[in-house]
Amino acid sequence: MANPLDDVVEMQDLKKFEAQYHQQLETGRVEEQTQWEYAFCLVRSPYAADIRKGCILLEDLYSRGDGPTRRDYIYYLAVGNAKLKEYKDALKYVQALLAAEPSNPQAKELEALIRKNMEKEGLKGMAVAGGAILGLGALIGLGIALARK
Repeated sequence: MANPLDDVVEMQDLKKFEAQYHQQLETGRVEEQTQWEYAFCLVRSPYAADIRKGCILLEDLYSRGDGPTRRDYIYYLAVGNAKLKEYKDALKYVQALLAAEPSNPQAKELEALIRKNMEKEGLKGMAVAGGAILGLGALIGLGIALARK
């Protein structure tokens, strides 16, 4: 399967569904399908602001939805949060999906990707912190050496 965290929407699709969404918004009634298509595009955008907006729309759909459509909403909430590097929230969503569908291969793969990214980000954080500590140690050592002279 393709990595859902690398999936990027075509900008023409995003613009098309955005126009449709805003047109319905002006009339005061946005259809669930229209909101879903727009949110789906936003979550696959390369821009964090779009992804956040997509997650907000998906949360709204999830709270109002029922049945099988909720599965898609929660899956893409996990994808959106993972793309925003909000891994705890992403795991919460994908684990809720797995609780309902324990043998879902798509959800299992997404959970593995989220955990892998969490681990990678954790290692980056440790490297940055380690570099800062080494830099601080060097400055302290230099200060002590200068103070002795």
